[in-house]
Amino acid sequence: MNHFPIQYNEPLFRPPSEARSLIIQITLGCSWNKCSFCEMYTSKQFKARKEEAIFKDIDAFIPYANQIRRVFLADGDPLVLSTERLLRILTKLKNTFPKLNRISTYASPSNLARKSESELQELYEAGLTLLYVGVESGDSQVLECIQKGETFETTIEGLNKSKSVGMNSSVMIINGVGGQELTHQHAINSAKVLNETQPKYASTLVLTAHKGLEHYKNRYQGNFIELTQQELFIEMRTFMEHLELQETIFRSDHASNNLILKGILGRDKQLFLDKIETAINQPEQANLRPKMYEGY
Repeated sequence: MNHFPIQYNEPLFRPPSEARSLIIQITLGCSWNKCSFCEMYTSKQFKARKEEAIFKDIDAFIPYANQIRRVFLADGDPLVLSTERLLRILTKLKNTFPKLNRISTYASPSNLARKSESELQELYEAGLTLLYVGVESGDSQVLECIQKGETFETTIEGLNKSKSVGMNSSVMIINGVGGQELTHQHAINSAKVLNETQPKYASTLVLTAHKGLEHYKNRYQGNFIELTQQELFIEMRTFMEHLELQETIFRSDHASNNLILKGILGRDKQLFLDKIETAINQPEQANLRPKMYEGY
């Protein structure tokens, strides 16, 4: 491919695991766009793209149709759109790319909860099989402080409703997002959310104040005191201790993570706990990597 067939409305984001996927923007920005920690779409005003523009982008890849295996739907929360509209887009994708085997997107728990089980079933049968869900925290107080627009209950409802129709989810928790005052309840209730939903994939990253700590504090609805590196590891230990996962593929290998953990929970739970304990008490032996990451 000597040139790229379409032009994106930037900035454009996608999960690391979608690096080889075709990205199709069906919305621009994020309809919520209030989260204290997130600067991803603050430069954009949310809008749904016109269907003819979306279909034109899809058609631009017809010469490469047999090479397309995966598609990621951007931007922030396409599931805010009506089910009927989403179904037309999914059908167009399946009809255009005969070897397509996975369609995925970002999704908020509330948008999942607002759709009926039959609607989610239709979307799943049309090809939408993987959802990336920024849970951030399972604690309702932390979620209120970071202006997430979710609660412990809405998070579980949305994840379990989508799971009931066969959709897989990849969920993310932010280490340190509640600061020192809420660290313990953040860790415990985040573990509870994962225990209640048993996601296919789970990961953690460390809070990174993209525009500086003071900017984050100004958006945070409460008193925020940043965790030290050791306190971040202690929070991770509490989180890990309370996890009761059966076969969730777990990754803590984002660029913001100093301690890399990769495996399956619960098979590797004790291994992870041992590594975290070493990081807390013998950091010089923990094979930590320096913090290199200041963005998403």
